[in-house]
Amino acid sequence: MSYFAAALVALLAAESLMAAGWGFPNASLQAPATLLLVHLVVLGWLSLLLCGALFQFVPVLVARPLHSGTLPLPALVLLLGGLAALLTGFLRLNGTVTAALPFFSAASTLLATGFSLVLWNLGRTLWAARPLGWPAKFVAVGLLGLAATVAIGITFALVLAGDAVTPAALRLFARGLPIHVIAGLGGWLTLTAMGVSYRLLAMFMLAPELDRPSTRAVLRLGAWALGVAVVGGSIAILLKQDSTPVFLAAGALGMPAVILYARDVAYLYRTRKRRTIELNSRMAAAAVGSLVLAAMLIVALASMGGLVRHAGAVAFLVVFGWLSGLGLAKLYKIVPFLTWLECYGPVLGRAPTPRVQDLVAEQHARKWFGLYFIAAWAATAALFLDCAWAFRVAAAMQLAGTAGIVLQLVRARRLDDVPASARFPAGSRRPPLILSLTRSQ
Repeated sequence: MSYFAAALVALLAAESLMAAGWGFPNASLQAPATLLLVHLVVLGWLSLLLCGALFQFVPVLVARPLHSGTLPLPALVLLLGGLAALLTGFLRLNGTVTAALPFFSAASTLLATGFSLVLWNLGRTLWAARPLGWPAKFVAVGLLGLAATVAIGITFALVLAGDAVTPAALRLFARGLPIHVIAGLGGWLTLTAMGVSYRLLAMFMLAPELDRPSTRAVLRLGAWALGVAVVGGSIAILLKQDSTPVFLAAGALGMPAVILYARDVAYLYRTRKRRTIELNSRMAAAAVGSLVLAAMLIVALASMGGLVRHAGAVAFLVVFGWLSGLGLAKLYKIVPFLTWLECYGPVLGRAPTPRVQDLVAEQHARKWFGLYFIAAWAATAALFLDCAWAFRVAAAMQLAGTAGIVLQLVRARRLDDVPASARFPAGSRRPPLILSLTRSQ
């Protein structure tokens, strides 16, 4: 819950900055203000969200306890410290902060150590559970994407700090941004989200676990796309060669993976045993639709030579339509589920307890999710149209939708929607708002 709380604060802060006109499209994609906003979203929101989810659900994926139940807390402290140092470094580049302190060097050390703890903890858990099922294999490949993303990001930060001045580091800094983006958004975030969603959608909709040829193809194509982009792109840059063919090859591998993943998700919806689809699963479908739309836009724009010009709009759709939309949708189930375990787990079989679904009021949350997705799609359209004022309006609507969803999560955590007569049977316990008392062991 601490990871989720920190992540949601970062998301609300980022959307507030966008609504205020901070960063792209009011500044260039390479401007310090935009870089601050991007890292606040990708590190502060999405990465913390995914780390928190993996610490809870990797043990579920592999049916083994987490390697260490103590490492997540120091990892969170290090990651938050590193994020703060990184954002302050961008503010110094922007001229907002004047203190001449080694912010980027500190960020490199803190983030590298924090993510190393995450990789060690999750990696050891997965290693001990071999052979892995398909969802866990997605997570393993995603962790490789995280390692590549962090390594490249640290190189960038050290160059900005003046600590890395080798020709190889400078060439990677000058031309390696596409690799950093692909490793982060495509490898770490998307492949991991795919693997987790396979299991969560099947679990929450009572659908069969997938082990189809298409599922295996999604993983293999995604892994090859990640490897070609990261390894091939890095080699091309270090050898001073054109990296465009490498990225085109990676895209040719990645696009079929997206289509096959969407087909697998559709299969889960068709074969579910739960006839009534809960709100979290309906919103997950909207997020997957955003991913498919982004893939189609990439193909269309690349064929017309407009991908570079509209890269910001496509990235926004991937980040907020697909990844953030899926994250918020799954949080709407995960938070009540964890809360239910904490509160009613001790009295199961000894006293009547509410259902997990009784902890939420979907009729109230539905409008906030609708507002969020409509605003995210409207903001994407505004970016395509180069209309900065419309983007700010859409960002403000998205902020309102997110705030409404967060309020519903807080209500679920506080059990506000459970009838008072059934809220706390004898032997149950009131869960803290942020600190989760559940353990994976």
